[in-house]
Amino acid sequence: MAFTLPDLPYSHDALESAGMSRETLEYHHDKHHKAYVDKLNELVQGTEWEGKSLEDIVKGTYQPGAVAQNGIFNNASQHWNHAQFWEMMGPNNAAMPSELESAIKDSFGSVDDFKKKFTEAGVGQFGSGWAWLVKNAEGGLEVTKTENGVNPLCHGQTALLGCDVWEHSYYIDFRNARPKYLENFLSNLVNWENVASRM
Repeated sequence: MAFTLPDLPYSHDALESAGMSRETLEYHHDKHHKAYVDKLNELVQGTEWEGKSLEDIVKGTYQPGAVAQNGIFNNASQHWNHAQFWEMMGPNNAAMPSELESAIKDSFGSVDDFKKKFTEAGVGQFGSGWAWLVKNAEGGLEVTKTENGVNPLCHGQTALLGCDVWEHSYYIDFRNARPKYLENFLSNLVNWENVASRM
């Protein structure tokens, strides 16, 4: 069964007042994400990965320690990453649920300290990649960063929140100001109820 591009869980202009333009979503979702899906379908055809779940493909094709990953992994992981990313954002800017807030305070001291650490991870990721809030194998919360399309699945972690720091995710709205993009993401774009549901 071929992979398909998931619909956005909101309209293309739903995040504009929160700092992500219709143009960004049209390029990022409709073009970039679609390209990963199309390429993945092409690459898995006739291989052992055809018909496998996206998670199985990501974990099965990841090469720990490799400087560059293979094409199937790159496209599968970026499809997975983006499918999560769209759901992790929303137009309602709802308050952080209390159970998530408590877990963040237990792990980082305060919500502000968590946001500072998350922003630093995203800014500090050299080149393309992602910043993450994850639940680790022991059940604790951590902030991590990954290069290119690598994601928490590769490290046995549960992704609670991820922010795409590839330039295509922020250049239309923020040009080269990655720190401002990350700060805006945490202040205005995150769907904290979705994040809490992943715990």
